[in-house]
Amino acid sequence: MVGPDTTTGPGAGRAGCGPLVANPRWTGVRSSVILYQVPNSQRDTPQHEGSRPAVLVCGLHKTVRVGFRGRRLEILTGVDFEVRRGDVFGLLGPNGAGKTTSVKVILGLMRPTSGSASIGVDSLADVGYLPENPYFYDYLSGREFLGFCAHLFALDADVRRERVEGLLEEMGLVPAGDLHLRKYSKGMLQRIGIAQALVNDPELVLLDEPMTGLDPVGRVEVKRIIEKLHERGKTVLFNSHILSDVHELCSRIAIMREGRVIWQGTVPEALAKAPTLEDFFMQVVQA
Repeated sequence: MVGPDTTTGPGAGRAGCGPLVANPRWTGVRSSVILYQVPNSQRDTPQHEGSRPAVLVCGLHKTVRVGFRGRRLEILTGVDFEVRRGDVFGLLGPNGAGKTTSVKVILGLMRPTSGSASIGVDSLADVGYLPENPYFYDYLSGREFLGFCAHLFALDADVRRERVEGLLEEMGLVPAGDLHLRKYSKGMLQRIGIAQALVNDPELVLLDEPMTGLDPVGRVEVKRIIEKLHERGKTVLFNSHILSDVHELCSRIAIMREGRVIWQGTVPEALAKAPTLEDFFMQVVQA
């Protein structure tokens, strides 16, 4: 099972997890999230842009207290993985494996017990995020909601208007732009959720279960959106249980079980070991 690009066992695959320096230009982020600090002479050079990963997760542990007696429960037990720039990266695993917790730590929404999560962007303003269960303001229209989200990034009025209208068109929501969100279908809400994740034109997009609960038409629409992001050179990390979609979209994957990554590599590497991605997934998680 172990290949040149895999991670197996605790501590394996951590060659890229060297010491990192927090970027002092972004002080509002939790200490567990590191934004790469690069000398000005190297910033934005092709060599630099191609070498730094979009996401680097090293030795993440997360312990929480649950129940009346505050029993300690370890959710993450040493997560290591790397997302390369321009990749569509799939984070897979059974329920309770720690996928959503890992994404929240990457964003600084949760503080790990130990370890680090590093993102290769200048600030969190270059990151877009769709949570698994987003909350929407029901009595705002789709256009008003996106305008509100764009306003949070302090975009100029003209830029904000252009960005909102462009996203409504890209998501196929122009006819529903003035409809209250409470009247949107599940698929429409998922698309408006992805739109808010893109309103700041981010370099890194994190989507937590973007296709959960969608019918076949909704899944096709979301896949089309992710494919367009990839064509535009964006980096996408998403969680999913739908392995056929992962097969179609992802260049690289990581498989989690019981709070750690037990395999990571390319989709062709996985398919070299089993007839289908589903077969390979079951082979790895049941090993």
